[in-house]
Amino acid sequence: RYKVMKNWGVIGGVAAALAAGMYVLWGPITGRKRRRRGLVPGLLNLGNTCFMNSLLQGLSSCPSFIAWLEEFTAQYRADPQQPAEHHRLSGTLLRLLRALSCREVTEDDVLDASCLLEVLRMYRWQISSFEEQDAHELFHVLTSSLEDERDRQPRVTHLFDVHSLEQPEITQKQISCRTRGSLPPMSSHWKSQHPFHGRLTSNMVCKHCEHQSPVRYDTFDSLSLSIPAAVWGRPMTLDHCLHHFISSESVKDVVCDNCTKIQAEGTLNGQSIENQRTTFVKQLKLGKLPQCLCIHLQRLSWSNQGTPLKRHEHVQFNEFLIMDIYKYRIPVHKSSQNELNQKNSEEIAPGTKDGIAAKPSDAEQPSGTKPLFMNGACSSSFLMSSGTLPLAAFPECSSPLYLYRLMAVVVHHGDMHSGHFVTYRRSPPSPKNPLSVSSQWLWISDDTVRRASLQEVLSSSAYLLFYERVHSRVQHQSLEARAEE
Repeated sequence: RYKVMKNWGVIGGVAAALAAGMYVLWGPITGRKRRRRGLVPGLLNLGNTCFMNSLLQGLSSCPSFIAWLEEFTAQYRADPQQPAEHHRLSGTLLRLLRALSCREVTEDDVLDASCLLEVLRMYRWQISSFEEQDAHELFHVLTSSLEDERDRQPRVTHLFDVHSLEQPEITQKQISCRTRGSLPPMSSHWKSQHPFHGRLTSNMVCKHCEHQSPVRYDTFDSLSLSIPAAVWGRPMTLDHCLHHFISSESVKDVVCDNCTKIQAEGTLNGQSIENQRTTFVKQLKLGKLPQCLCIHLQRLSWSNQGTPLKRHEHVQFNEFLIMDIYKYRIPVHKSSQNELNQKNSEEIAPGTKDGIAAKPSDAEQPSGTKPLFMNGACSSSFLMSSGTLPLAAFPECSSPLYLYRLMAVVVHHGDMHSGHFVTYRRSPPSPKNPLSVSSQWLWISDDTVRRASLQEVLSSSAYLLFYERVHSRVQHQSLEARAEE
């Protein structure tokens, strides 16, 4: 019996020594796990914060947005008088997105994004982690707060800032302003818009005299598309939602200045006439398409009793999206049409110059003809694609100007009162080729990360779609030539 106890004591001592050695070499067993190769960090759920976690994962898959944040925050590093980094939304957001896109060196399997909630509270956004929130609303909070941060930056030295005014450069600038009558130029970092910024155009045409009212412009950072009524036997596609968004509508009883003028010219002895009211055709178009395109599918509907309902139907979408047919067109004469068609630059191609609108056509495409591109048709050629668009199968759209690649999808599970947000996103590119686009997809639910297939992504019930524009080789050459000029 004594020998048995002695043997057990020896075994216990060896086990204790091994445990101590493992602790010294690898740390405590209860520590965070190391991230598996090819995956990205998850995010800790702080209490109903899946809406924030899913949005951050989606934004971290958009390289253009991260690059813009890096350029935006460079102004702070150049000016030591700017507020501390943890007090700024741009710096906090950049650190999180860089870590989630594996641009920061971190081996943590799970990250904590509570710093974002703290900085949003400093921006007077009170977001409770104990109530159901919406990822799309948070997206607008982030973009509007970034715009506010940009607009709050001081442009001119304060007159009571004696230290700055005594500096030679500042003094010279103040003298220069006084003698020339102009202020120093604004830094380009604060003038640039974020890559989700786009413009909508609203056009009104009189049905009676075909007079076009001045075009109205409005900005957007996401396209919020309603889902039209389903047709039995026909799947709902993203194209249907986009066409429904820009479809024309009649507006009755609108005063037409041109009809009133024509009526006045036909009267005798300058008799006064009443304003002529006619029916106008109103149509929305995309005047400026952004580099990063966020599409929100409105899944909220209302019953006859006025209660909110969620629409669960699947909207088909593709890995690649062509937006050319939704862009506003420039009115051109037939004689100059051939010359314009020979120019491939985005700024001078027909129908693509920003700030100029054309009269909308009654129908985007003739009845009975094949549409330019079915962005919602999930054909096998798209399901098997690995980062490249099989344009050979679509000769009618072999050179699109506005081609977008899917980067992330946010999905909401549940009803309008409770649910859970998850994200499908691309895996970050290889460090050896940071400009490449990975064909590997990931499924992320807070701190859980696993690999996913493209088929699984395209079969999901999307709530938010994040696309990034793909420039052709000709467009890249044109942009580089303009940059050199």
